[in-house]
Amino acid sequence: MQMKGKTVLITGAARGLGRACATRFAQEGADLVLVDIGRNLEGVPYPLGSDSQLAHTADLCRSHGAAVITAAADVRSAADCRAAVDRAVDRFGTVHALVNGAGIAAPSGKAVHEITEDEWGLMVDTDLTGAWRMMKAVVPLMLAQGGGSVVNIASTAGLVGYRHFAGYVAAKHGLIGLTKAAALDYAPQRVRVNALCPGSVRDDALVEGRMLAEIARSLDVAVAEHEEIFVQAQPMNRLIEPDDIAGAALWLAGDDSRQVTGTTLTVDGGFTAR
Repeated sequence: MQMKGKTVLITGAARGLGRACATRFAQEGADLVLVDIGRNLEGVPYPLGSDSQLAHTADLCRSHGAAVITAAADVRSAADCRAAVDRAVDRFGTVHALVNGAGIAAPSGKAVHEITEDEWGLMVDTDLTGAWRMMKAVVPLMLAQGGGSVVNIASTAGLVGYRHFAGYVAAKHGLIGLTKAAALDYAPQRVRVNALCPGSVRDDALVEGRMLAEIARSLDVAVAEHEEIFVQAQPMNRLIEPDDIAGAALWLAGDDSRQVTGTTLTVDGGFTAR
């Protein structure tokens, strides 16, 4: 119960890695503020997390004894971000840890010169600026209480390039840069900021994950065979499990990593070691 007595706000919590993190934090005693957009976005070619999926995540967390509230928020909106944090404060008084999990993998699948202004803006506004907006809303609470932890879910795309994913790669590289700069800004006040870089994560039905399948579609990879194709690129010959990422996020958010800030923790089965 290493998160007992702490409130954790998780964006992108309706499914996928957000749900995996939420249930793992619930098992460790955290109170939870679960945030997702609750609707689809024009320009994103796959469904985003729904209200019903967010409610299901909340139910899973409550089954572990967690106190949970939910909020619908688009991280492209500063007002939505502030409203979600206000809900957290009204219910729990503060936020001890923020997990920035909201993000999109598409629109992608194009060379740099083929990306439209709108596609570029949508990707960067969601995956990079969205995390900054949530930090802007949450970090003042952490400063006032004398500490806290921010975990930004980046990607191996924040460390290396991927063909036909320039917008995603640029946003995730930027997120790691934001992490390092913010870590230096807030280190004297004991607010830690770290980045977590997952490799290819299996699309686990229990968390309704679909990110790998959408990446495969963007790359024109046969969806029926996509997991096996991605396994072939992994030095450990297996995909990352959602709970592997949740465990890493838990460590970064908790007291065991109290001297860790500005770091990039890569969970990729050795992919970026080559």
